[in-house]
Amino acid sequence: MLVLVAPGQGAQTPGFLTPWLDLPGVEDQLRAWSGAIDMDLVHYGTNADADEIRDTAVAQPLLVAAALLSAKQLFATADDLAAQVGASAGHSVGELAAAALTGVLTDEEAMRLVRTRGLAMAEAAAVTPTGMSALLGGAPEAVLPHLEKLGLTPANVNGAGQIVAAGTLEQLAALAEDLPEGTRKAVALKVAGAFHTHHMAPAVSALEAAVAELSPADPRTAYVSNKDGGVVAEGREVVTRLVGQVANPVRWDLCMETFKELGVTGILELSPGGTLVGLAKRALPGVETVALKSPDDLDKARALIAEHATPAAAPAE
Repeated sequence: MLVLVAPGQGAQTPGFLTPWLDLPGVEDQLRAWSGAIDMDLVHYGTNADADEIRDTAVAQPLLVAAALLSAKQLFATADDLAAQVGASAGHSVGELAAAALTGVLTDEEAMRLVRTRGLAMAEAAAVTPTGMSALLGGAPEAVLPHLEKLGLTPANVNGAGQIVAAGTLEQLAALAEDLPEGTRKAVALKVAGAFHTHHMAPAVSALEAAVAELSPADPRTAYVSNKDGGVVAEGREVVTRLVGQVANPVRWDLCMETFKELGVTGILELSPGGTLVGLAKRALPGVETVALKSPDDLDKARALIAEHATPAAAPAE
């Protein structure tokens, strides 16, 4: 059983879309989406520096565009994807890519919504200097009370020994000086705010307004939610969760538990892949993985699909 996953913010690097533009139709698609969201995705994905693409309002649309573009190189149609993929999920902003991949939203709806999300979260982040740090090692029973003591939020519980703390820069500095027992180090993430915490509450209302006119379809492939690792069967519920998730923790650990319960044998991480596959290798031993980092990885991805696609799956009615 194949699971398709889309990475979250922090996975972007300068110029990461450049090699994809050599593939037929990719630049045209990027320019079409750029016009729809009033943002030059080609520029930011090829020529912008690290500081420019660290901006939340820029990073989030870039990541969703990259995930969707790379998926299009592997699945000719939505029916093709639905017939071969057993489940799909995204980490944080990657959930919007998963919503499009599973048919809940159209690609353009997902791009418009992620543009609104990025702008709203950037505005919320500008109110107070905040950030996020990944804690490597340490058991949850030691880490979580320590974060609470420092006033920090466990914004991402990623499993495989990784919890991401979020809060003010002062709180994160205190954490770096006083790590929880068993934690090896704290690594500052390439993000511009304390996402998935109360600091993002102002962004929720902006997203509620943005989704009011949408008519989401029910997922054609099992959609696994960051909220609790649950499989969500109704499109409107997927969208409701997408809105609320910006101010609530990401439970990627529970998503991976669900993959296991569903019988996952292969995980394919869309561009810019690497982070989620790294977590899966530690949390789901024996599951074959491929991370799409560039078009050079497409043949490996096709081989993974051929081996692990769900043969009995059929497009939903």
